[in-house]
Amino acid sequence: MQVSNPNNVKIYNLSVGKSLPEWLSDRKRRQLLKNDIDLRRRIELIQDFDMPTVCNSMQMTPDGQYILATGVYKPRIRCFDTSQLSMKFERCFDSEVVKFHVLSEDYSKIIFLQNDRHVEFHAKYGRYFRLRIPKFGRDLAYHSPSCDMYFVGASSEVYRLNLEQGRFLNPLLTDEVAFNVCAINPVHQLFVAGSSEGRVESWDPRTRKRVSIMDCAFNSVTDHTQVDGVPSISSIKFKDSLIMGVGTVTGQILLYDIRSNKPLLVKDHNYGLPIKSIHFHESQDLVISADEKIVKLWNQHTGKPYTSIEPNVPINDVCVAPKTGLLFLGMEAPKMQTYFIPSLGTAPRWCSFLDSLTEELEEDPTPVVYDDYKFVTRKDLENLGLSHLMGSNLLKAYMHGFFVDIRLYHKAKAIANPFAYEDYRKKKIQQKIDETRTNRVKIHKLPQVNKDLAQKLINKEEDSKDKKQKKKKALPNLMQDDRFAAMFKNPDFQVDTENEQYKLLNPLLAKIEKQKQKKATMLTEHFEEVEIEEEEGRPSDEESSSDDDDREWREEMRETHKRIRDEQRMKRRAEMLEDKTTAIDTTKPKFYELKPGEEFKSIKDHTKRRKHTKTSFGERLQSQDSADFTTIRRSIGSKEISFKLKKSERDRAKEDAARQHRDERQRVGRSANKLLKKQRNPDKVWRKRK
Repeated sequence: MQVSNPNNVKIYNLSVGKSLPEWLSDRKRRQLLKNDIDLRRRIELIQDFDMPTVCNSMQMTPDGQYILATGVYKPRIRCFDTSQLSMKFERCFDSEVVKFHVLSEDYSKIIFLQNDRHVEFHAKYGRYFRLRIPKFGRDLAYHSPSCDMYFVGASSEVYRLNLEQGRFLNPLLTDEVAFNVCAINPVHQLFVAGSSEGRVESWDPRTRKRVSIMDCAFNSVTDHTQVDGVPSISSIKFKDSLIMGVGTVTGQILLYDIRSNKPLLVKDHNYGLPIKSIHFHESQDLVISADEKIVKLWNQHTGKPYTSIEPNVPINDVCVAPKTGLLFLGMEAPKMQTYFIPSLGTAPRWCSFLDSLTEELEEDPTPVVYDDYKFVTRKDLENLGLSHLMGSNLLKAYMHGFFVDIRLYHKAKAIANPFAYEDYRKKKIQQKIDETRTNRVKIHKLPQVNKDLAQKLINKEEDSKDKKQKKKKALPNLMQDDRFAAMFKNPDFQVDTENEQYKLLNPLLAKIEKQKQKKATMLTEHFEEVEIEEEEGRPSDEESSSDDDDREWREEMRETHKRIRDEQRMKRRAEMLEDKTTAIDTTKPKFYELKPGEEFKSIKDHTKRRKHTKTSFGERLQSQDSADFTTIRRSIGSKEISFKLKKSERDRAKEDAARQHRDERQRVGRSANKLLKKQRNPDKVWRKRK
C-alpha cells in the first residue's frame, strides 16, 4: 500500500505492491508466491483484479455487490463479487466492447454495445440475444418507464429499441452530424445527447420532441480556459433533477442548471485532454472528473481543488463506490487501480477493515517494479565479468539491457570489487571518530572544496558581530546548513573560477585576490622573512571586512570586464605573464621580522579606525592629547571647549601647495606704485568749490 498526501489529503493506493514480470511461467509464479514473504504480505483487496492487457470501462451494479469491467485481449468481461473479494465469472466476446449498461439490480441483465455495430443482451447464464444497429454506436442509455434503449453514434439520428416489443421504433431526427455521448436524468427522465460539434440537445421521451439546445462549445471559451480545436462533448452526467455536468474533448467541465443556457461554473483541467468521466460526490459537494492523465476532485460551487490522483498509466474510466471514499480506475495496463480516500467517506461494508487498517499505516517509499531482479546494461555486464552469460537463461533481454537475478548480481559485484566492504568499513570508522571529536576545541579550517566561498562566508559572519548587524535579523550560514554540506565536501560542486561567465556574474574571486595581494605587499614592506630550521607556530587568522555597497560592486564589475578583455588579448598574443612577486608559498609557514627603522603598523588598522569612528565625541576627546584642545569652565556651570580638527593628508597637501604657490607669487610680483599718478588732496578741492 502506498500513501500520498496531495493538498494535505491522504490517498491510499491499495493496488501498489511487489509485481512479477510477465515473462515468468505460471510454475515460477507459484513458487515465488510460496517463498517470497513480500508477495504474501501485499494487500490485494480483490483477488485477480486485473485484465490481460487493458481495461476499457468499469461499472458497479446498483446493489453495490458486483463490479463489472470490460477489456482486451481477447475482448471480455469480468465480474467480481465483493462479498467473496474474488472474480465470479468471465465471458469473452467476438469484438471489443465500447459501452455497456446494467438493466437489473445485479448482473442478471446487461446490454453491451460493441465496435462492430453489434448489440448483445446477456442474462445470468450468458448471451441471450444479439442484433445490429444501422450505424456504428458510441454510447447507449436506457429509459425505464417506456423500456426504450437509445443508441447514439456516427449518425444524425438517435436510434430507439423497445425491449418490451422487441423492435426498433422511429428514431429521433436531429440537425447534428454525429453524437458522442448520451444520458437520461434519473428523476424526470429527460434525455440529453452531446454532439461532436459541441452542442447538447435535450428531448422529452414522452412527446419525442426536442426541448432545448445548449451551445457548450461557445460557453467553454472563457478568460481562464485554454481551448484548442472544436470542444466536442465527451461525457455527460446528472447529479440530481437540475444540475448537469458536461465534459469536452479540450479538457473543460461545464456545470449547468438545465433551466439556463449559461453554465454555473467552467473548470479547466489545463491538460487539453478529453474528459473521460464525471461523477458527483454528494456528501461533500465534490466533482470527480478524469482525463487520460489525472483524476481531479474539486468543489462544485467554487471550483477550488480538493485533491488529485495522478497515476503513471493513462486512464480509461473511473468507477466510484456510492457514498464511500473508494475509487476504481480502469487503466491502459493490466492491473486495475484501487484508491481509498478516508476524508470522502468510510469504506464500503464489504471492506470495512480498511478503516482500521489505514489508521495504522505510515508513508512508505515507492517499491521497485521488480525487486528480485536487477536491470544492467552491456557495460555493467563487462565490469562485473558476466558478459559471457548473454544468450543464456540467466539473463533476460529487455530494452537496452538485461534483467539479472539480484542474488547473482550481488555475488558478481562482490567478486569484481572485493575491497568495497573494507572501504565502507574504514569510512564508517572515520565517521565514528569524527563524531567523538565534536566536544573538542575546534579550529576554523577552510574546506578542501570552494575555499574562496568559505572564506567569504567566514568574513561575513565575523562582520555580523558589529552593533549595526546585530539589529538586523541574523541569516543562517551555508557552512552550518546540512542541505549545503556537499558544496564544501564533494569535488563535483567545485566552482570553475576560470569560466568567463562566472567572472562576469560574480566578482568575488577578484576581490579576494586583491585582498591577498594587499596583505602580501604589507608584509614585504614592513617585515623581512626569517629562515628557521624547525617549523613552529601557526599563522594567525586575518580578519577582512566584506562590506560591499553598490558603488564598489560596480567598480568590481568594471574591473572584472577589463581583466577578462586583457586576458583574452594576452591569450591571442601568446604572451601570458605571471606576477610571481606577490605570490606566497602556502606549502609551509613563513615568519617575518620588522625591518630596522620601520614603524610597526598592524594589518588590522582599518578595523581599529572603523571602531574609532563609531565611538562617541566625548570618548574621542579623552583619547586625544590635551594640547589639541582647551577647556574653560564658567562659574555658572557652562563649559567651553576649543579644539583643532585633524586634517587628512590630502587636505594638508593641498594647503601646503597653496601656501607655496602664494609665496612664489609674492616673490616674483613687482610693485606698481610708480606707475600710478599722484593722488589729489580732497580737502583742497572742496575749498575751491566753496
